[in-house]
Amino acid sequence: FTPSSSWDAAYERELQTFQDVGDAGEIWFGEESMIRIIRWLEKQKVPLDSSVLDIGTGNGVLLIELAKSGYTNLTGIDYSPSAIRLSEKVREKEGMSNIKLKVEDFLAPSAELSGFGICIDKGTFDAISLNPDNAVGKRKQYVRSLCSVLKPEGFFLITSCNWTKEELLKEFREGFEILEELPTPKFCFGGRIGNSVTALVFQRK
Repeated sequence: FTPSSSWDAAYERELQTFQDVGDAGEIWFGEESMIRIIRWLEKQKVPLDSSVLDIGTGNGVLLIELAKSGYTNLTGIDYSPSAIRLSEKVREKEGMSNIKLKVEDFLAPSAELSGFGICIDKGTFDAISLNPDNAVGKRKQYVRSLCSVLKPEGFFLITSCNWTKEELLKEFREGFEILEELPTPKFCFGGRIGNSVTALVFQRK
């Protein structure tokens, strides 16, 4: 697991690279996971003005893609100030001034972080789960935070490379029900087929 200081260092390096060459750096889950999320929103005919929160936005590239797809009410949060600086640079380069970006710790969200129709998580729940310092308590706090920022009937799209569908159902059973599992690439290992990535859509009760 990478403690927050080294995430910050990683984003600092990406910030430097972005300033030098205009490259947004690592996209943790690759293009297909972004396309998968956007396709689902389009298939559900989620209104383009729905409020969307990207939890652990990193370099903000998912928000840029959502903005390009026509979504207008977008917010990204990250607890790493360097990540937010990087995503601000990416936002400026793309000319997407309507994307809101904030430094926030999702485990202690500020009061104005509420009333979202859609929350998206690519890898943030994974990172919190790997925290050696009270991971179980942090996961429970994550679910509480999610309940406080996502409005009832709101959608939660989670992409994870650490948790199976069954485990995620258990983690989010209080307050959420599963709507569907999104198809993800399969990998084959020793004759057994498994998923390297799990992508689920929950709805807040």
